[in-house]
Amino acid sequence: MCCNQSRIAYSPADTTKLNMRSWMHIGRAMAGLILVVTGVLVVLGDVAVAQTSSPVMDQYIDREASLPNMVSINTLTLPQALELVMQNNPELTAAAREISALEGTKLQASVFRNPDFITETEEINSHNRNIQPFVTLRISQLFELGGKRHARMNVAGMSQEVAQQAYEVKRVDIMARTADTFIDVLEGQALVDVLENTLQLTELALSTANKRVAADKAPPMEAIRSKVNLSTVGVELEQARRNLAAAKTRLALLWGEHTPQFSLVQGELESFVTIPGLDRLLEYIETNPVLLQSSKQITQREAMLDLENARRIPDIRLGAAIRRYLELDQNTALLDMSIPIPIFDRNQGNRLEAQQRIYQARDQRMAVELQLRTELTRVYESLLAAQRETQTLRDEVLPGAQKAFELTNRGYQLGKFSFLEMLDAQRVFFQNRTLYVRALANYQRLVNALERLVAAPLEHFTIRRNGNNQ
Repeated sequence: MCCNQSRIAYSPADTTKLNMRSWMHIGRAMAGLILVVTGVLVVLGDVAVAQTSSPVMDQYIDREASLPNMVSINTLTLPQALELVMQNNPELTAAAREISALEGTKLQASVFRNPDFITETEEINSHNRNIQPFVTLRISQLFELGGKRHARMNVAGMSQEVAQQAYEVKRVDIMARTADTFIDVLEGQALVDVLENTLQLTELALSTANKRVAADKAPPMEAIRSKVNLSTVGVELEQARRNLAAAKTRLALLWGEHTPQFSLVQGELESFVTIPGLDRLLEYIETNPVLLQSSKQITQREAMLDLENARRIPDIRLGAAIRRYLELDQNTALLDMSIPIPIFDRNQGNRLEAQQRIYQARDQRMAVELQLRTELTRVYESLLAAQRETQTLRDEVLPGAQKAFELTNRGYQLGKFSFLEMLDAQRVFFQNRTLYVRALANYQRLVNALERLVAAPLEHFTIRRNGNNQ
């Protein structure tokens, strides 16, 4: 009967041969698919690495690899201190490590999704001849739609730019702290000099008092008072030396040294700058690293919103397979496609959050700008007051106090002034010298604070103004 179908009966030996041939075909097909998968992964990996290789971190890596050895410096200048801090401060190194770590984030954001390899078998050992046993080798790949990969790479790149700006904020802060600590050492050296001079004059006054007492020209109380005054100055000098040693240690710790290798610092407290107008300084507030970091954060939030908008578009998964029918000794090619239907989840919650984060970043930038403008105004007014204070002490107070002390001291030696009058003139003179040193140090710290806020030295404004006049 031509229309009747009959199943071919296989002997055990034929079945064994058939299975061997089938497994040989399956093995060859599997080897071919594995080679294809491996080739695709290698190509995609090379493309991803090529797209993310960048010399962004070379400056940090080179800097860290070429750290100079610490050497003993007898006299330390501010540029030398800043160089040591920039090369060896652990806070800056940690900030640079963050940039390096985000390089890996950029690399990971650029890679494609891995394909899936699936093996499927059905009724391979079944004795039911109505069911065709088969083996399926399937490979599938997820394809991101809507520009997700590009948006993800953009977010990673913006995150690294925010980290780079954070490094700049830390760098400026470390430089300002170094300059302030350097001024502390300069102030300590000047105060020690003042008190050493005071101690010498106090010893001279004690010698004069002892001579007057020995000659019965003054009561013994003058010698006692003079000795007490000498001890008081000695205590103040010892305290000033300890403060100076502590300031040196704080300065050395900024570049990682526990014991200072320098003897003294070289600088000039009596150096004054031309203070530009407040309006010109406020124009440069936009260059402040903290404000620039806030602006970068806004851009980063906008990139994150683009990513969330891209994620609302569903991805598509495409697959291809080879199905081997064991008994028929035949292969069949299969194709499949799957795509989610965005009915309920359209990523609306994450998109709303990202939009609100943008508003938050903008508000934070406004708050930072207001804070910086307020701080700039306060520092500016304090600097003007400190300038007037130092000028008054230098031009009026110190000359008068010095002249009064010299006249009173000479008159005491001649017996025209009492010991108390001489002692009071001496105290006023050296108190004003100390006040002048501290006023100069405060002035220099305020200059540093103003330069940190505008992210430029104040000499820059004078040069620009002279250039414009020319």
